[in-house]
Amino acid sequence: MDVYVFEFIGTALLILLGNGIVANAALKNTFGTDAGWVGVTIGWGVAVFVGVFVSADISGAHLNPAVTIAFATAGKFAWSLVPGYIIAQFLGAMTGTTLVWLTYKKQYDSTDDQGAILSSFANTPAIKSPFWNFITEFIATFAFILAIFYIAGGSMSEKAISLGSLDALPVALLVLGIGISLGGPTGYAINPARDLGPRIMHALLPIKGKGESAWWYAWIPVFGPIAGGIVAALCYLLIEMY
Repeated sequence: MDVYVFEFIGTALLILLGNGIVANAALKNTFGTDAGWVGVTIGWGVAVFVGVFVSADISGAHLNPAVTIAFATAGKFAWSLVPGYIIAQFLGAMTGTTLVWLTYKKQYDSTDDQGAILSSFANTPAIKSPFWNFITEFIATFAFILAIFYIAGGSMSEKAISLGSLDALPVALLVLGIGISLGGPTGYAINPARDLGPRIMHALLPIKGKGESAWWYAWIPVFGPIAGGIVAALCYLLIEMY
C-alpha cells in the first residue's frame, strides 16, 4: 500500500508545483506574470525534482503512466502493479491541480482569458495539427523515457528498476531540457496523468468564465506519451540485446 500512497503524493507534488508555475505566469494579478517560457520550464524541472525526491525510495517515483507502462513493457516492473500505479498517478494529478486552483482562487476569479485558465490545467498545441501534435508528444516522451531507463537502471539486468532519490536531479534536468528544446509545439505533456487528470478537474471545478476543456485534444497527451514510452522500452531492449 505504501507504494501507491507515495506514488500519489509524488504526483500530487509534481502537479501542484508544475501547474502552480503556469498559473503564476498565466493568470492575472500575480507576481509571476513575467516568468515566461524559461520560467515555466524551470518551474516544471523543480516540480519533477521534488516529486521524484519525495517518492523515489518508496514507490520508484514513476509519477507518469507512460513511465510505468514502459518499465512493465521492458520487464522491469510487474504488470500486476500497473493499474494501482496509474490510479494513484491520476488521483495525485487531480489533487495537485485542485490545490493550485485553491491557491490561486482570486486570480482565477479575475482572469477572463479562457486559454490562460486552461493552460494552468492542461495543454493545447501552439498550432492545431493532430498528427504532428501526436508526433511531437511521441518524440518528446521517447527521448524522456529512453534516457530514464539509463538514469534509473543502466544496462540490462534481471532486477526491477526504479528512480532512487539520487536520480531526482538528473531527471529534473532531463525534463528541463525537454521543455526548453521540444516543448514549444505542444507544451510537452509527456505524461497522460499530468494532462488528463487536471483537464478533468478543469471541467469539474466551479471556475468563473473558464470556457471549454478542449476535449478535442485530450487524446493526444494520453496516447502520444504512451506510444513513445512503449517504443522507447522496445528500443532499450534492442540496444541492450546487443
